[in-house]
Amino acid sequence: MKYKAKKLLIIIPVIIIITAAGINHFSCSRDNQGVLFGNSGQSPIKAEAESTKAFEIQNIFRKIFSQYKDSVVFITTEQLVKIRNPFFDDPIMREFFGRGEGSQVQKRTGLGTGFILSEDGYICTNHHVIHGVDKVIVNINGKNYEAKIIGSDEKTDLALLKIEPKGKLAPVYFGDSDKVQVGDWAIAIGNPFGLDKTFTVGVVSAIGRRDVDFMGGSHIQTDASINPGNSGGPLINIYGEVIGINRMIYSKSGGYMGIGFAIPMNTAKSILAQLQKNKRVKRGYLGVSIIPISDEDAKQIGLEENQGAFVGEVVNGSPAYSGGIRVGDVIVKINSKNIIDVKDLFQTMEEIGIGETVTVSIWRNGELKKLYINIKERPYK
Repeated sequence: MKYKAKKLLIIIPVIIIITAAGINHFSCSRDNQGVLFGNSGQSPIKAEAESTKAFEIQNIFRKIFSQYKDSVVFITTEQLVKIRNPFFDDPIMREFFGRGEGSQVQKRTGLGTGFILSEDGYICTNHHVIHGVDKVIVNINGKNYEAKIIGSDEKTDLALLKIEPKGKLAPVYFGDSDKVQVGDWAIAIGNPFGLDKTFTVGVVSAIGRRDVDFMGGSHIQTDASINPGNSGGPLINIYGEVIGINRMIYSKSGGYMGIGFAIPMNTAKSILAQLQKNKRVKRGYLGVSIIPISDEDAKQIGLEENQGAFVGEVVNGSPAYSGGIRVGDVIVKINSKNIIDVKDLFQTMEEIGIGETVTVSIWRNGELKKLYINIKERPYK
C-alpha cells in the first residue's frame, strides 16, 4: 500500500529530541541517596517470569526478528506524473500566458515492503506496490539497490523483483500455509508509514477468506497490526517460517482496525515461479462472462437454489464456444467441483492446467447436460 510518510517522518525527530531532553533531566536529578525516582532493587517477579512459558515465547519473538532483520526489505517507488494546472483552464489566462498544455510533471513516491527469496537477489512484494511506477529502490540495511521488475500479476497481487547485490543475501524460510489454523501465532514485519522493520504480533483470525476481493482468491486473516507500508511484507509463524504475504487491511479510516489479509505462501510460490520463468502468469481460459441473477429468476429457469454461474456472454472462438456453452446456461459443476458462485468458477479455473479437457455440467432448459471442453491459455494483453 502506497502512503506518503513525509509529514510523519518530520514529526519523529522532534519527539526524539524532547524525549532525550527529558531523559537527560531525570538522569541528572540525583541526591546523596542515589536515584530520585524508581525502586533501585530488582523486581520481585523477575526470576519467576524468566521461568514461565511467556518468557520462552518472548525469546522466540526476539529470535524471529533477529533471523529476518536482514531478509525484510524497504521498498521505495518513484513515478513521474503530469498534473493539470487549473490556472490554465481559464481561457483569458491561457490567452495571456500562452496556449501550452498547462500541465506540470511531478514525482510521486510510494512505500512498501518486500522480502528476499534467494541469495542472488530475487525479492517478493505486492503488484500494487510497484504497478505503474518508473523506478523501484530496494533498501537493505541502509544500502540502496535499483530493482528490476521481473514480472507482476494483478490478479494475485504479487510481483517479483531482482537486484544485483555485492554479496549473498539471506532468503526467508517458507512455511506450509495449508497447515495454518485459526489461533496460530502470526507475526508481521514491514515498514508501516515508513518506519523500517516494524515487528507486530497477533494471531490468525481466519483462514480461506475468499470474500475480500471480487476474484475470490483465498486469504489468511490476521489481527497482527498491518498498516500502509506493510504491503508485500511477510506474515510469519512461530517457527520462523513465512506463511503469507501481507496484502491489505479492512479499514474505514485508512489505518489499522484489527483485520488484515495475507496471500497464502503456497499460492504465492507457484505464481512467483511462473513470474521468474515467463515474466507473467499463464492461466487457463474458458471464455465466458458471468452475470448475477435474482432468486426469482433462478426459480423461473428451474433451479431449486440460486447457485451456479449464469452465462451472460460467450466469446466467439473460445473454448466455451467450441465446447457448446451458450448464453443462458448455468455452470453448476466442473469435473467433481460444485460451482456455487462466480468465485468458485474463478478458483476452479486457477487449478486447471492449460490443454486439459474438463467435464462441465450445465443447467439448460430445465435439464442437466454435460459438455467436454478443452481449456486453452488465456489471451495475454
